[in-house]
Formats: sequence, structure tokens, C-alpha cells
Amino acid sequence: MEESAKREVPLRLFTPSKEKKGPSVDMKRVVGSQDILFICLDTLRYDAASEEEARGGTPVLNRYGSWEKCQAPGNFTYPSHHAMFAGFLPCRYDAKNVADRELLFFPASIGLGSRVPEGAYGFSGSTIMEGLEEDGYETWCVGGVAFFDRRSDIGKVFPGCFQKSYWNPSFACPVKDSTKNQVDFLLKKIDGADSGKRIFLYLNVDAIHYPNYFYLEGAGEDSYESHKAALRYADQELGRLFDGWKEKRGSAFVICLSDHGTCYGEDGCQFHGINHPIVNTVPYKHFFL
Repeated sequence: MEESAKREVPLRLFTPSKEKKGPSVDMKRVVGSQDILFICLDTLRYDAASEEEARGGTPVLNRYGSWEKCQAPGNFTYPSHHAMFAGFLPCRYDAKNVADRELLFFPASIGLGSRVPEGAYGFSGSTIMEGLEEDGYETWCVGGVAFFDRRSDIGKVFPGCFQKSYWNPSFACPVKDSTKNQVDFLLKKIDGADSGKRIFLYLNVDAIHYPNYFYLEGAGEDSYESHKAALRYADQELGRLFDGWKEKRGSAFVICLSDHGTCYGEDGCQFHGINHPIVNTVPYKHFFL
């Protein structure tokens, strides 16, 4: 292949498949002026989130707009978070190429074109957190699932991306009050936070991850219905977090999403870590408190 032809091929990646909308938010204005809350409702399926939204089961999250149907960046927690922490959040469900996705964060060093996309925050370093730290943010991680449990070597990887990371057994998946315990912890932490320093918080809400049967009265095993019940529980606790954050810290920009879905017998499939449409389809929204 001639050298000129080699140069032409990558350009097609950056041609929108249809008329591209403008950015929904200008992250260049957000960064530096707002705290940023990155909330992952770990394992939440899009269909469950959409159904609970429609029936009014998640009144807190419903205040902030509808869920967008998106493609997950990975099929389980570990690959998905590596992608998201590098700026590759879930993208539009109908996206056909990289130009169709809205990038809130742009990893400027890896060569996805020479210009930071309109509305995106171009960051240096290997993660969003490194870039924000350079711009004066304090970065916090409050973990949930085992990939944030520093008692194992693999559980040290993600917490090591933050200036401050927190996990204890009361935040873990088998604990029915895990989200309440995380929110209680955070509300105490922000009491002592420097009011003059912006915070980037990552919160891994693991209530929806298995086991979740105990959120549905009388259930003896996990199911789609207990999955939705866990979401309703998490929604209540997020209401406490949002109210407390507004009272103590003021406004914030919130990114709320799932890293992947999970199966409960669809096509004979169970759980996640597999490329099934239920696993690969997630809810996403961002908004201001």
C-alpha cells in the first residue's frame, strides 16, 4: 500500500455517520468550577433502569432527566473501568464509529486526532484523575466490588489511581446496607474537606451486583426483579448523598452510569463477563446538582 493511502484510512474513523449534534455540556467550563461526582451503579442493566424510570421507582434519579441507552465499554468491571478512567465512557447505542460518541474527557496523548473535541476536557496523564489532579482537584475513590478491595493485589489497581481511596467490608456486595454505609461515610468525609479545593469523587455502588436477592422480600435467589429492587434501594441512598453534597459543598456535575449489565437466564446466559446484548447495553446520564 502506498504511504498516501495509509494516511487516508484513519480519517474515516472521524467522519460522523450522520449529522452530529453539538456537545451537551462544556467540560472546559465544568473543570475548575465544579466538584465532579462519577457514580457507577455497578452491573445495572439498561432495561431495568428504563423500566424503573417509567414506573417512578427511582424518583431521585428521575429528577435529573431520562437514561440514555448506551454501549458498555466492557463486559465486566475490570476492563470497563480501565476504559472509563481513560475517558472512554459508555457511548451512544446507535453510534457507528468513534466520531459519533460524545467525549467528555479526551486523553490528549494517544493520538485520536490532533484537536480536543468541542466540549471535551483534554487531559494529560494516563487517567482522568491524573489530569484533574494537575488542575488542582483532589481525587477520591469509595469502592464497592472486590476490584476496589485493597486486600488483594488486583484490588489495589483502581484505588491506586486516586489520591485518596476508601473501602471497608461494610461497603461490599454481600452487605445489604452497603450503599447506606458508603453514603454515611461520604457525608462525614465532606464535613472535613477543604472547601477551597475541588473534589473528583468516584463512587462504586455495588448493591445491584450479585447478591441482590435480599432487596426483594421473600426472595431466595437473585433475579431481574431483585435487580430492580436493588436499584430502588440505591436511588434512595443517592438522594441522601445529593442533598448532603449540595448542602455542604454546593453545586456539582454528576456522571451516573453502569459499567455493564448482567443476565438472569436470557438465552441460557448467567451474570456477566460475556458479550450478550443485555450485558453490553447500559444506562447513562449526566447532570448538574
